[in-house]
Amino acid sequence: MSELIQNPSDPACSVFSRLQKRAQLLQTLRAFFYARGVMEVDTPILSAGTVPDVHLRALSTLVQVPGERDRQRFYLHTSPEYPMKRLLSLGSGDIFYLGKVFRDGDLSRRHQVEFTMLEWYRLGFSLFELMDEVAEIIGQILGDGRRVEKLSYREAFELHAGIGDIFNATAGECKAVLDARGIEIVGVDDDDKPLWEQLVLTEVIEQQLGRHAITLLYHYPAREAALAQVPADNPLVAERFEAYVDGLELANGYRELADADAYRARFNEALATRQTLGLESVPLDEHLLQTLAATPLPDCSGVALGVDRLLMLQQGYTDIKDAMPFGLLEA
Repeated sequence: MSELIQNPSDPACSVFSRLQKRAQLLQTLRAFFYARGVMEVDTPILSAGTVPDVHLRALSTLVQVPGERDRQRFYLHTSPEYPMKRLLSLGSGDIFYLGKVFRDGDLSRRHQVEFTMLEWYRLGFSLFELMDEVAEIIGQILGDGRRVEKLSYREAFELHAGIGDIFNATAGECKAVLDARGIEIVGVDDDDKPLWEQLVLTEVIEQQLGRHAITLLYHYPAREAALAQVPADNPLVAERFEAYVDGLELANGYRELADADAYRARFNEALATRQTLGLESVPLDEHLLQTLAATPLPDCSGVALGVDRLLMLQQGYTDIKDAMPFGLLEA
């Protein structure tokens, strides 16, 4: 390996350098949590159930389980969230996972089907306390002294799209923002407010987030709560945030929902939406639901962060596969 370092003209030197930078990042991330007494856990990659979220597609494989006549379908995890929540319910305390996850259908300069995720849960943390920790770890890795910007979903639409109150705005107001910027959208119902709103977010707002800052966008609409809590005193919003740097989403976090019945209700709602959209139904993670029914999730907040994207930003790569030893099509 020393010869590679001494011969920078050798293509292998570049490979070694990139591997070294990735290894240093993984080491730094682990050290961050070990120093805070957060335990690393290793969760199963295969599961009999999977996430019903309409925006995620899980890969699956058939396994010959001894004693079973037919091969059984198992799903590769899109995140370690479900088994980690089972561990939290069983008394693990603060935990983190650093490893591979899989999402079908994502392959671009910003996406790979197989990628590395850092996910962690902090007992007793409010949403804003977790946001502070996310900003701290991103700032430490990037090391460029960026300021931290906390921006509510409502404020982001006012600041970057000129819509004063997005929660009461119309579909027409959202469409007008896109029209004014010459962004042509076809095939969307004129009255589909949630979709027009989402398009303003993705096509206009997101690219402006995290410019010379670490932007934490919080209080998403309650309809996009996923598994985040919806506060009783503000039912329009979910206790959810995302972190952005240079227009790139890095992390997605929640003040975690705890009640098993609420989990099942949201899962069933997602399954119904899948059916409406003509998407394949998927089996729910009954192990998670049974664990939560017996022992509800403790008060906590959790977040998932894309490690390859973080390295991509740190090193100035323009393609996420450059942050990995090999991309999907090179494997």
